[in-house]
Amino acid sequence: MKTLAELSDDLAHGRTTSRALTEGCLAAIEDEGGEGSRAFLKVNRDGALATADYMDGLRARGAEPSPFAGIPMSVKDLFDVAGEVTGAGSKVLAGGEAASSDAPAIARVRAAGFVIMGRTNMTEFAYSGVGINPHYDTPACPWDRETRRIPGGSSSGAAISVTDDMAAVALGTDTGGSCRIPAGLNGITGHKPSASRVPLDGAYPLSPSLDSIGPLGTSVRCCAAVDAIMAQDWDGDVAGRSIKGLRLGVLKTAVQGDLDEHVAGDFAAALSALSAAGAVVSDVEIPELDEIGGLNTKGGMSAAEAYAFHREQITAHGDDYDQRVRKRIEMGGTQTAYEYLDILEARTRICDAADAATAPFDAVVMPTCAIVAPPISAFAEYEDYLRLNFLLLRNTSVGNFLDRCAISLPCHKPGTPPTGFMLMGEWEGDAGLFSAAAAVEAVLAG
Repeated sequence: MKTLAELSDDLAHGRTTSRALTEGCLAAIEDEGGEGSRAFLKVNRDGALATADYMDGLRARGAEPSPFAGIPMSVKDLFDVAGEVTGAGSKVLAGGEAASSDAPAIARVRAAGFVIMGRTNMTEFAYSGVGINPHYDTPACPWDRETRRIPGGSSSGAAISVTDDMAAVALGTDTGGSCRIPAGLNGITGHKPSASRVPLDGAYPLSPSLDSIGPLGTSVRCCAAVDAIMAQDWDGDVAGRSIKGLRLGVLKTAVQGDLDEHVAGDFAAALSALSAAGAVVSDVEIPELDEIGGLNTKGGMSAAEAYAFHREQITAHGDDYDQRVRKRIEMGGTQTAYEYLDILEARTRICDAADAATAPFDAVVMPTCAIVAPPISAFAEYEDYLRLNFLLLRNTSVGNFLDRCAISLPCHKPGTPPTGFMLMGEWEGDAGLFSAAAAVEAVLAG
């Protein structure tokens, strides 16, 4: 799939129409040999075609609402869309009432003219970095598809909708890495914003202290454009900057252990290329990050907040949950009030230490995930599920805990397992992070 800028230019100059783009995405979704039936839980065929025709008509009159009007987009099954049931990847909610209005994030992209193709599959209730869904099946990573490897989660269908040309861009959420993990495992770009920037209203909650809403797309500027529309606090115009002199801090604490050989090799090659291009690459240590593992012994903030939200529903419908998700949520019920408050106090202290340590850098960098996408079959045993889920979430969750913005870029060579190169910025430093990431992207893509 082309970038949003390329598609916008094609539409503006009559080289394509929204109808043609939408029909192409529908054909990919409906391909019986493809992943559409696993990537999408609901396909909005008639509505998407009607919106496409409407946007083509507006464009013909010079009245399109934005340069991106008429471009296909998928949305995670976590968002309220007027007239549709928000299922959160669960059968527990499947028979619920339809939403009466759009979530603000949906309303804003709809107002910009994006064509909503449908609702994408996800880890049930967004509580895993793996992407497996036992209720609706699991879409496979495009690399080595014959083996059926995980897509990453929880925004699993979102990533596959982009990699398989079912949408030009996707909306996901990120509580511990759920935009960046599937982006990293599938060779695309995924952004986690500073959490407060995009309203969470109308998005089914997991952990309100950590939840954020972000895009997945084919480039940094694709993600920046959608972020700007959802956040409404900047224009999405990514400032150009040279890679020369860009100050990158390589995080050495807590994120460099147990790296798969492909991940380690690609990350080292990326750092070498960036240094050769003129970036100033230096190591950075944040010893306080080593405390996070202990704070998460009983699931940390996410488990405590998820349990508070789910406890009555689990009592009534617990047998209908993915039992792996249920167990992890119920761990939050073992935390005491003082343990939760201790985590909040420690978070403030660790954030302050991280702010001081990273102040000299334009971005902090690390591998997105410690491993490449394992086969779905590797998760049959719960102990393996927990171990691999931890390796997938370990690096990305640092950004959520620190309430930073972060973005994952592909850094592998064609034909090799997809790996991600992650940049982490400062709180509410998203525009600057996009600028730095675009400079890095130009080197890595070269």
